[in-house]
Amino acid sequence: MARSIEEADAPSEAETPPPAARRRTRRRRILGRIALVMAAIVALPLLLVPVHALVRPVSTLMLYDLVTLSGYTRTWAPLDSISPHLVRSVVMSEDGRFCTHGGVDWDALGAVLEAASEDGPARGASTVTMQTVKNLYLWNSRSYVRKGLELPLALYADLVWSKRRTMEIYLNIAEWGPNLYGAEAAAQAYFGKSAKALSRREAALMTAALPNPIARNPAKPTQRQSRIARLVERRATQAGAYTDCLFDR
Repeated sequence: MARSIEEADAPSEAETPPPAARRRTRRRRILGRIALVMAAIVALPLLLVPVHALVRPVSTLMLYDLVTLSGYTRTWAPLDSISPHLVRSVVMSEDGRFCTHGGVDWDALGAVLEAASEDGPARGASTVTMQTVKNLYLWNSRSYVRKGLELPLALYADLVWSKRRTMEIYLNIAEWGPNLYGAEAAAQAYFGKSAKALSRREAALMTAALPNPIARNPAKPTQRQSRIARLVERRATQAGAYTDCLFDR
């Protein structure tokens, strides 16, 4: 007997996937979407690094401030409009081999990894380049996952950006207080002057605040901050060839 139209269109039991197969299909689809998102996260910085060689970027923290409607203060300042005292202080405090490494200080990183516990590295050994790509494209956490993304990005950025451009970006996206970013905005907020006019002492105080900018006020330093600033100031006066790549053109 001929099958009715309804019977012909209805799937047979053999054609209907069992529940386990349907679950596997859903899992594959979810994993595929996650893979696409992860690929986009990795690919986006690769596209943005060349763009940021020319365009003034904002950091992930700035974007967060915008998304949460808290806003932020930042006035972009070219490197020539930032005090050399601050540039030297940052290099000698944050990344003494900045002019000679290729984005990653492998010796310092190796020492940190050797001393790391099972919970991950106790300190980051981050270069200025690594901190810059982290602030622009990644997130704040102490983990091997973030480092795994940060290292190749730093190497890539060092190939694309000049040392001067890297330092210029870093000094314009560094956090110096709640919703306060960049050397120019920080100099105005704390000392009532432009970043170019910062004295050696003021530059050292601003640099000493960088590891914990929310808690450390450069204009009202604690005794510990003052001691750190004195050490930074002393190192900055001995910068010499350590900062040649930023001033010799």
